[in-house]
Amino acid sequence: MADNKAKYRTEIQQMMFVSGETADPSLETTTMIENIVQQQVIEMLTRATALAARRGTRTITTDDLIFLIRHDRAKVSRLRTFLSWKDVRKSAKDSDDKGAGGGADGVDEFDLGGNDPTLGTGPAVGTRNNKNKKAKVGLPWDVSSFYSEQVPEREDEEDEEEEEMTAATLERLRQADERTRGMNAAEYLHFSECRQASFTFRKGKRFREWAGFGVVTDSKPNDDIVDILGFLTYEIVTLLTEEALKVKASEDATKVEGGDEEKTGRKRRREPGLFDAPEEARKPVGPRHIQEAFRRLQEPELKARYMSHIPKGSWQRPLKLI
Repeated sequence: MADNKAKYRTEIQQMMFVSGETADPSLETTTMIENIVQQQVIEMLTRATALAARRGTRTITTDDLIFLIRHDRAKVSRLRTFLSWKDVRKSAKDSDDKGAGGGADGVDEFDLGGNDPTLGTGPAVGTRNNKNKKAKVGLPWDVSSFYSEQVPEREDEEDEEEEEMTAATLERLRQADERTRGMNAAEYLHFSECRQASFTFRKGKRFREWAGFGVVTDSKPNDDIVDILGFLTYEIVTLLTEEALKVKASEDATKVEGGDEEKTGRKRRREPGLFDAPEEARKPVGPRHIQEAFRRLQEPELKARYMSHIPKGSWQRPLKLI
């Protein structure tokens, strides 16, 4: 970036804190994360614009963005759930504006849990009713869209995407429970506020300029496209942070074992003693951890490595969306 300062440093720090980072990351680290996220957003807009051009239009749609991540079925399912509850909230707000009110229809205000749908996907228990039911977001490449007659949905029916989303949701809820286990009321309040961090919420104009609308694509984004990009940017920061923490943990473990081996000549790790000095506070992840995490997330899937040993001249593997 021109000014070498992260415009979204506060938001990135909050997202990293929710993802497990407790220390204060440096400006260089947050700037590197922002550059990676910006690169990913520009790549998504470029590919979505190409998909729209193949349809003979210059306007990208929500389906174009979802199509780019179609292979990550758990993420697609979380995104569809996010959009479904967004539609419910909009419908409930419209009913209140018309004078129906929450008391008449039994609709209470609820929170979408920021861009993290695994920690808050809709109304609290007891606030959902039949009138404002979560609608299912259909996709043009779903098998059901190939037929004019639609099979009625069953409430107890779950597809593979929902099962994968449920497993990912339970894992994130478990991690969030471990991170908040020892927090007091003030710390948990701060954690809840950090969950609301977003690149797009109340920052629409700045985000459009930052993402390259008008430069990368001539399409004018609607609210749904901006919300989808806000959801995906949250996911990118979360994945980078979690992977960087794994890199740092492995590096710290190697340093401890290597240090003991140099001092004692043994490979056995010495257990801390009763009168040993307290360990230093955990240091934040650095740029090298983020860079290694990004490299790992860019590794191709096994099916994409087929015949990769054959020389391809100057061919380079395209950027992988994370």
